[in-house]
Amino acid sequence: MRRVDFDSASTTNLNTEVLKTYISLLEKNYVNSEALYDEGVAMHLKLEKARAVIASLLQVETQEIIFTSGASEANSAAIKGVCFAGKEKKHILTTSIEHSSIRNAVKQMADVFGYEVTYLPVNKESVILLEDVKKALREDTAIVSVMAVNNEVGSIQPIQEVGEFVKKHSHAYFHVDLTQAIGKIDLNMKYIDLASMSAHKMNGLKGSGLLVKKRHVPFVPLINGGEQEFGLRGGTANALADLVLAKTLRLYLEDQKKNLGHIQALKERMVHGLEALTGVYINSPVNSIANIVNFSYPKIPSEVMQNALNQKGFMVSAKSTCDSKSTEPSDVLMAMGLGREIALSSIRVSFHSDNTLEEVDTFLKVYKEVIQQYGSL
Repeated sequence: MRRVDFDSASTTNLNTEVLKTYISLLEKNYVNSEALYDEGVAMHLKLEKARAVIASLLQVETQEIIFTSGASEANSAAIKGVCFAGKEKKHILTTSIEHSSIRNAVKQMADVFGYEVTYLPVNKESVILLEDVKKALREDTAIVSVMAVNNEVGSIQPIQEVGEFVKKHSHAYFHVDLTQAIGKIDLNMKYIDLASMSAHKMNGLKGSGLLVKKRHVPFVPLINGGEQEFGLRGGTANALADLVLAKTLRLYLEDQKKNLGHIQALKERMVHGLEALTGVYINSPVNSIANIVNFSYPKIPSEVMQNALNQKGFMVSAKSTCDSKSTEPSDVLMAMGLGREIALSSIRVSFHSDNTLEEVDTFLKVYKEVIQQYGSL
């Protein structure tokens, strides 16, 4: 059976050019980039060149790029690194729809270190309101953390508005999780103090990512060790993964510009098809990102629908893959006020450039058949 990958928000396949570069590097390079002999110095220079390329692509300074194992580490480091560096501030401001790496990091800061956390609500479009940010921001707010694009429904947050206000009216630092947004929407890094992203969401390697930390942001490292990453992340660098991250990001940004129209067409075809099915609710807002569509047929639980679609050859998610083992309803859909029935029956499809309109048509046909078969549950 031919398998169809409609789960690119969970992870992406590896770009063949990135793979070729990585294999070539693996065959010839194994030295520690911090070693002082010629081979180590050469590797260090390559690593710094990659860092400069990434900084240029993101329009930040080279010293502001910290390589990490992925976005979860970067998110956790951003929250804890800023809070530990400014212990006089005991308040964290975030949203009710963040990825679990943020939710659990701020929960840990509350449970273990006594921080107060304010979770901003979202409207029915899954978007926070600037007025709520204004009301919640405090003198002792250490960090404001807002994801740019929600990973379950694709809602786009008003990052520039929030960033401008936070920088103008508080002493808090502004962190943005760019994991689902990079390459898909335009962002001005001028208003962002810290940002996170992961390579495997961009056709790159798993176990590779980065944290942007502007030079003016005080920061305590999450991982202690040597002076790697300017003393902000200890441990021997995964130099080859870091090297190919530069190529991964460059190729991904180029590809996204070329493929946006095609991916938008996939989404429109899917949404129109779902709207034609009786009893199906579209949970993604109208102005959501192009590659994600979240929807529910309340009479069929997510797990049943997901398994049925899997048996028909379709790879989809019910909610964030990082929360896929939980039987609780999606926090994001509940925060949107959609209720348990819809939250417990949601399906997320997320497209990549290799998907086709024919695959969307086949999916809609199969989805309708599953509803007819299991709809009386």
